[in-house]
Parts: sequence; structure tokens; C-alpha cells
Amino acid sequence: MPQQSFKKSNLRLSLLFLGSVLILGLISTTYSQSNLPKFSPPVLITSAGQSAEVQLATVIAKRAGVDATLVKMATPDNLGENKTLILVLGASLKGLGAAGLDMNEEINRVKTLLAACESRNIPIICLHLGGQSRRGELSDKIINLFLPQADLALVVRSGNQDELFTKICQTNNIPLILLDRPSQAVVNFKEIFQLNSPLP
Repeated sequence: MPQQSFKKSNLRLSLLFLGSVLILGLISTTYSQSNLPKFSPPVLITSAGQSAEVQLATVIAKRAGVDATLVKMATPDNLGENKTLILVLGASLKGLGAAGLDMNEEINRVKTLLAACESRNIPIICLHLGGQSRRGELSDKIINLFLPQADLALVVRSGNQDELFTKICQTNNIPLILLDRPSQAVVNFKEIFQLNSPLP
């Protein structure tokens, strides 16, 4: 009888633990999908690292109907009347070379731009769309430097295998949306920029 009672007790504890995990999972899902911050156009899109994905971000914004302008090497002068900055994280030596920049110059440019956003209360959305292939020492340096300043992050799931984005976002209380593929961001853009068609 004592052994049977012990087994029942273990079963109850296991069920309680499983229930707690499921509840926490539901809470997390609700937060990430329903309580996302909202942003306003017009939007300035720029790169942090000069990767090719900055062009993909522009396509996503266009498909979502977001009024956005791409300036790959944006400076504070390009902020103009824009109300949101989209920063595409990912370093490319080829892209930096084509832009005539070294890594330090690119980092200083982005630091200056983000400081201007802070002074003007312009929110920042960080994107990482290149997946695992766009990770590496240079990209990780950019991610660690600039992601903590984001108000929202959208990341292709394969680029978060080591949970770097998850850890940074949790530490800095940044909502994180993980995407199976970049095109899924179109739906998220419509939501966060409040472009979904109203119900009749």
C-alpha cells in the first residue's frame, strides 16, 4: 500500500508539472501574438552589417502595405519624418566592401543612428532574416550590440538554434517573433502596423 500511494503521489506531481508547463506555454504564446507593440509608418529600413537581407525586408514591408523607404547606409539625416526604424541585422564582408565600409565604420554609423532614434523617441524593430547561414562572429557582434535596443525582434528560427536571440530578448524584455521562413513576417507586419482590413 505505501508503494501504491507513492506511485499515485508521483503521478499527481507529474500531472501538476505538465499542467503548469502547458499553462506557461499558453501564456507565452498569448503574449507573443496578442500583446505585441504597435508601430506607425512611415518607416525607414536600413542595414546593420550590409547583408543582402535588407532588400528582403523591403519586399516584406511592401507586400504588407507598409509605407517604407530603404536606405542601406542610413544616417540621422535620413530619419526625416519617419516614425519607425527597421534595422536588419547581419554582417556581410561582400556587402561591407561594396559599401566601402569596414566593420568599425558600420558599427559607428549604426550607433549614431540609434542614438538619434532614442533622442527622437523613434521605436526600433530588429530583423534577422538570413537564418543560420547569416550567423558568425561578425553577425553575432552586431546582434549583441544592437538587438538590446530593439522594441521588437523578428527572427528566422534557424538563426536562433543557440537561442542567442531568445536570451538577449528575455534579458531586455523585448518581444520576439520566431519565423519558419521570412515571408511569414508579412502577416506580422500587417498586425504591428495595424494594416489588417477591418471586419465588415
